[in-house]
Amino acid sequence: MLIRRPDDILPSEITDPAVYHARRRFMAQAGTLALASALPITSNAAGLGPIAASPLSTTEPPTSRRAVTTYNNFYELGTDKADPAENTFRLKPTPWTLRVEGLVNKPRSFGIEELIKLVPLEERIYRMRCVEGWSMVIPWVGFPLAALLKQVDPQGSAKYVEFVSHYDKATMTRGVLDWPYLEGLRLDEARHPLTLLAVGLFGEVLPVQNGAPVRLVVPWKYGFKGGKSIVAIRLVEKQPLTAWMKAGPSEYGFYANVNPEVDHPRWSQATERRIGEFTKRKTLMFNGYADQVASLYSGMDLRRFF
Repeated sequence: MLIRRPDDILPSEITDPAVYHARRRFMAQAGTLALASALPITSNAAGLGPIAASPLSTTEPPTSRRAVTTYNNFYELGTDKADPAENTFRLKPTPWTLRVEGLVNKPRSFGIEELIKLVPLEERIYRMRCVEGWSMVIPWVGFPLAALLKQVDPQGSAKYVEFVSHYDKATMTRGVLDWPYLEGLRLDEARHPLTLLAVGLFGEVLPVQNGAPVRLVVPWKYGFKGGKSIVAIRLVEKQPLTAWMKAGPSEYGFYANVNPEVDHPRWSQATERRIGEFTKRKTLMFNGYADQVASLYSGMDLRRFF
């Protein structure tokens, strides 16, 4: 496996100066998003339109924009944390089409502009936890996935939602995983108010390295559940076999709920290190969202269904 243990992550790698060493190259290669990234953080400058503050946001201060946009897991663009920001030229976020298909009565495709206009956009400041032992607080801009699902009218036989990420073998990383990247949620998880389709962060258009132009955000689960650069959403009857389940079935389960009592086979999940901090903190059950989502898993053995 290419994921490193938390103890292997040096403090110098998780503070702003080090994670930002690729900034000059990133700014030169950002392509169509460079202008939006350079402008002040305002809705109109970012091309997203009005953005409302969400009552679902945490009150914790956000991680620095510098760290959020230069310390990333996006294996299609490279396996080192700095690689995605350096390799943004490998993915072109425009034009873009998102297909919604499978067990739906109204299958259709959406352009990214249609998605942005689907429902009013919100800024949601979410705690985000990575299985490797680090975390961030990120101000995402997006809308509830439930709003998109309502547009396509899921059939009664639909039980799960599968997410397919963009992959171009000519430009993106080869090997590592069985591409394209696949993720999945139960339908009730997908419809939960906290589940977000993000099209921006920090009030701006979503940068390539963070999953442009549209990605999934599920804040009570480990970050790998959040498929990036999504091209298809499929409603299906059977539980999808996700990318990390294929790669390491004993290490990565379907649910990926943040649970400090269930360790990864190769490291503890009881503590985490917030990017930009040196002192570790205790990991919270469901990443601190237990009051909102614990009822989804009532009666389930969360050690078995990890």
